[in-house]
Amino acid sequence: MTRDDFRLIRTRLAVLAAVLVTLWSYAAYVSTQDAVDLLRVRALADTLGQPIDRLILSLQTERRITAETVAGPEQTTPALVGARQGTDRAAAEIREFTKRRDLRLLTAGTVRDRAGELVRRLDGLGTTRSRVDTGRLDQAATIGGYDEVIDVAFRVYGPEWGAYESGLAADTRAVIALARARELLAREDTLVSAALTGARLDDDEQRRLTALVGIQRYARSEAVAELPSAGQGEHQRLASGPEFAALLALEDRLVLQAGTANALAGLTVEAWRAAADAALGALQALVTSTARSSVERATPDAAVLIARTGAVVGLGLIVVLVLLLSWAGTIRRLSDELTRPDADPPAPAQETAAPAQDAPPPGGDAERELFLGLTRRNQVLLRDQLSLLDGMQRRERSTEETGELFQLDHLTTRIRRNVEKLISLAGATPARRWRRPVPLLDVARGAVAEVPDYHRVLIAPHWPWSLAGPAVTDVIHLLAELIENALAFSGPDTTVRVSGERRAQGCAVLVVDDGPGLDATALAEANLLLGNPPPDGPPAGLAGWYAAAVLAGRCGAHVSLRRSQRGGTATIVLLPSGLVTVTDTGRTPASAPPDIPYPPARTGAGLSDPSGDGALPTRVRHPGPSGPEHGRTSNDTVELPVARTARRHQ
Repeated sequence: MTRDDFRLIRTRLAVLAAVLVTLWSYAAYVSTQDAVDLLRVRALADTLGQPIDRLILSLQTERRITAETVAGPEQTTPALVGARQGTDRAAAEIREFTKRRDLRLLTAGTVRDRAGELVRRLDGLGTTRSRVDTGRLDQAATIGGYDEVIDVAFRVYGPEWGAYESGLAADTRAVIALARARELLAREDTLVSAALTGARLDDDEQRRLTALVGIQRYARSEAVAELPSAGQGEHQRLASGPEFAALLALEDRLVLQAGTANALAGLTVEAWRAAADAALGALQALVTSTARSSVERATPDAAVLIARTGAVVGLGLIVVLVLLLSWAGTIRRLSDELTRPDADPPAPAQETAAPAQDAPPPGGDAERELFLGLTRRNQVLLRDQLSLLDGMQRRERSTEETGELFQLDHLTTRIRRNVEKLISLAGATPARRWRRPVPLLDVARGAVAEVPDYHRVLIAPHWPWSLAGPAVTDVIHLLAELIENALAFSGPDTTVRVSGERRAQGCAVLVVDDGPGLDATALAEANLLLGNPPPDGPPAGLAGWYAAAVLAGRCGAHVSLRRSQRGGTATIVLLPSGLVTVTDTGRTPASAPPDIPYPPARTGAGLSDPSGDGALPTRVRHPGPSGPEHGRTSNDTVELPVARTARRHQ
C-alpha cells in the first residue's frame, strides 16, 4: 500500500465517522427530546396539576359563600372562615412549587412564570376579603374579583402540558376542558345562590344567568366529545341520571322565568343547593377518574419511549464508539505497516507505473465493499430519520419549531444526497430507486430540494416528459450537482433558472446562472472533463464537474457548457430518447409565466416506488396565515404551486 492509498482510506474513514456521529447525535437529540417532554408532562401533573385543582375548588367554594355573605344580612360567617382557610392551604402548595427547583421541569420555564403570576394574584386576595368584611365591595365586584383569580389559575395549564403529542397529552387537554366547563357551572351556582340568599335577581343578573346556562351546557358537550370512550360513557350515565336531572329541571325553570316579575318563583335554597352540589360533585369525580385512567393507560407508552431513548442514546453510542475505535485501529495498523523499518522497498517507478492502473492494492476490493456497506447503512438511517422528521412536522407546534424542523429536514436531505453520491461514485447503485417513469418536473424539483439556497432557483412550468425510473436517482443527483455549482458561482441576489427543451434526440434540461461565467479556456477544459472524466479520479479543484460527469455517464446523459445570453453559464443536460418519453403533463400555453419560484420540497423517505405508479414522493412546506403548515408525504406526487399553475392553463 502506498502513502496515497493510506491517505485516501484515512480521509474516507474520517468522512464516514463524521456522518455517523452526526446521525447518531440527531437521533439521540430527537429521542431524548420526546422523553423530556413526556417526563415534563408527568412532573407537571404531579407537582402542580393536583395543587391547582385543589386551589380552584377552594376558590369556587369561597366565591359562592362570599357572594352569599354579601347578598345576605350577615357579615363574616363560620362557613366563610373555613372556606378561606381551605383556599390558603391550597395557595401554600402553589407558593412552594414556585420556590422549588425540579430537574424534570427545566424546560417548563413559562409554566413557572404563570404560576408566579398566580401567586401574585393570590397575595392580593387579602385585600378583596378585607373590603368584603368592611362592606366596601358590592356583589358584582366581589364575584368578578374571584373570577379573575380562577382564570389566572386555569392559564397555568399552557401548551407545555401537551407538547409531547401522545394519548396522555390529548386526554390532558380534554380533562382541562371539562374542568373549565365545571367552572362555568360553579359560576352559575354562585349567581343563583347569592340571588336566593338576597331574594332578588335583577335584570342584568337574569341575562347573565341565561347566558351562563347555555354556555356551560355547550362547553360541557364539547369537552365530553374529546374524552376517551370510557369517560364519554360515564358522562352519558351522569347526564341521564339523578345527579343532573334535578339541576337541569331547575335551570330550565330559571331560563323560562327570566324577565318575569319573580324569576326565582318555585326555587328554594335547599333544593338548589342539593341539585348544584350533586352535579358539581359528579363532574369533579369524572374529571378525577378520567385523569387517573389516562395516566394508567399512558404508563406502557412511557415505558416504551424510555426504552427507545435508552436504546438510541446508550446502544447507539456504544456502536458509534466501537466503530470509531475499530477504524482508529485500522488506521494505526496501516500506518505501522507504512513506517515499519523492514518493510519492502517500493519498486522503481517505471516498474509500477503500468500495473498501478490495472491492479488495485491488496485488500482494495474488501475495503471498497466495507465502505459501500457502511454507506448503505447510513442510507437506511437517513431514511428512518426523514420518516421521524415527517412525523414530528405533523404535530401541532409553534411556527418557530416548525421552521427549525423543516431546516433539519432539508439538511438531512442534503446529507442523503452526499451518501447516495458516494455510493454512485464507488460504482454501486443506491438502494432508493423507482421502477416506473417519473414526471421530469418532479425530478427537477427533487434536485432543487437537495441544494442550499433553493429559494433562489426558478423552475419553468413546461415539462411534457417523463424520465425512466432506473435513471431517476442519478439524474436527480446530476441536476443537484449542476444547480449547486450554479448557485455557488453566482451572486446571492441572483437566480438560477431550470427549464426543459425539446431536442431531436430526446430533451435537454438547462441550468442557467447569472454569474461571471467562464473564459474560453476554462469552458473548453470543463467540457473536456464532462465528456471524458479521468479514470483515476477528479483533477484538483474540479471535483464537482467530475462527479457530474460520472453521474451523467451512469445514466447515459451528456453534459456540456456554454455562455448564456446574460453573460453567465448555461449547462445543458441532454437526456436521450431512451430515457425520456413525451407526455401531456405540464403542458401550458404561451401565456404561462416563464419561471416560478421553487417552493421547498424533498423526495419522500421511502427507498423505492412501492406503488409502482412512477410517482416521486415529495413533501412540501406551504406557508399559512400564522406560519408554515405541516407537510405530508404520499405515494402520489403532491401538487406544488408550480404544478397547480400549469394545470390552470390547460
